[in-house]
Amino acid sequence: MDSASSLPVAQILQARGLRPSPQRVAIFAYLHHNKSLHPTVDMVYKTLAPNYPTLSKTTVYQTLETLYECGLVHKISEEGEMRFDAEILKHGHFKCTKCNTISDVFYSAKASLPQPDPGFLVKETHLYHQGHCPTCRKK
Repeated sequence: MDSASSLPVAQILQARGLRPSPQRVAIFAYLHHNKSLHPTVDMVYKTLAPNYPTLSKTTVYQTLETLYECGLVHKISEEGEMRFDAEILKHGHFKCTKCNTISDVFYSAKASLPQPDPGFLVKETHLYHQGHCPTCRKK
């Protein structure tokens, strides 16, 4: 997360100008504590709905979009489905094509990544690998 990662979730949201509603706090806390899942809207909804009866998929989607716009999460487009990632340090992803897990791949800030021609303004870079994870390779 950012330099405020040791702060409670509600304070992190407030620091970004967001009202820390119970549902917003629950959604961000779920993402923050389950970074390796890279969950979809449906995954977040199904996990949290039993504890938040008034929670809707629309609320989850809008909250995740708001967290993205505020720089608190990244979006990963995965085979027509959007996944969300609370790990905001620069990193890429590895998708195992056998078990469908998505893992974070961290790289040095000094790593030489391809850059577009001068004149382009890069706002995001996505590094995405596919193959077989170590567990599947052993099978």
